[in-house]
Amino acid sequence: MIELGVNIDHVATLRQARRGFEPDPIWAAVEAHLGGADGITVHLREDRRHINDTDVRRLRDLVQIKLNLEMAATEEMVGIACAIKPEMSMLVPEGREEITTEGGLDILAQEARLREVVARLAAAGIGVSVFIDAEIAQVEAAARIGAHVCEVHTGPYAQAFRQGGRDAESPAVLHELARIRAAGGAIQALGMRFNAGHALNYFNLQPVAALPGVRELHIGHAIVSRAVFVGLREAVREIKRLMREASRAGDGS
Repeated sequence: MIELGVNIDHVATLRQARRGFEPDPIWAAVEAHLGGADGITVHLREDRRHINDTDVRRLRDLVQIKLNLEMAATEEMVGIACAIKPEMSMLVPEGREEITTEGGLDILAQEARLREVVARLAAAGIGVSVFIDAEIAQVEAAARIGAHVCEVHTGPYAQAFRQGGRDAESPAVLHELARIRAAGGAIQALGMRFNAGHALNYFNLQPVAALPGVRELHIGHAIVSRAVFVGLREAVREIKRLMREASRAGDGS
């Protein structure tokens, strides 16, 4: 059954707008859990622009579902992950000027260093995911460094969907979906778990959720945005229903 990881970074973004104490990301994690989330994702950035160290420690102590810590492959972040011990650490590229993560991790350009990072995290009992573009060469490099999970970057697909008039059958959308499908097949053939995420929302996620073998979608901004109007629990419930409908249809069940 396809699973949902809810990214709650932007709950903390709203809190940081006033440098206050609300809304509390831990409360958001509980509401997401009650809505049907299978995991909670947070990105502890170098500049701590939203989620901070205290948030991560509290989430580790209080959240009853799996915790996925997005992080750059730096010495500082590896040390934090090894101390906190989330169920999963997802290695992502990180730029100070970007609003959110843009583009996948270039494993090929830093394979030796990333192999060492993965080994350290795995030795601490942490599963390791890598956020990569839908490129077979990056999938193969992920297998060589020992990653357990590949999360395929769905941003180009989401952009094509939006620019193509939200037509799931437009050539540009089908092209990007085929790239994700091919990457997913390669990931599974190499014995890794196939996840996907980035810029997925209530309108574009179903073709991705229906792909063969996709195990988990990570979605954040769309859920937090919908929650402004319907509440976080209901926003999670709605998106989980859409995911499961598409997954069942893709399985032919």
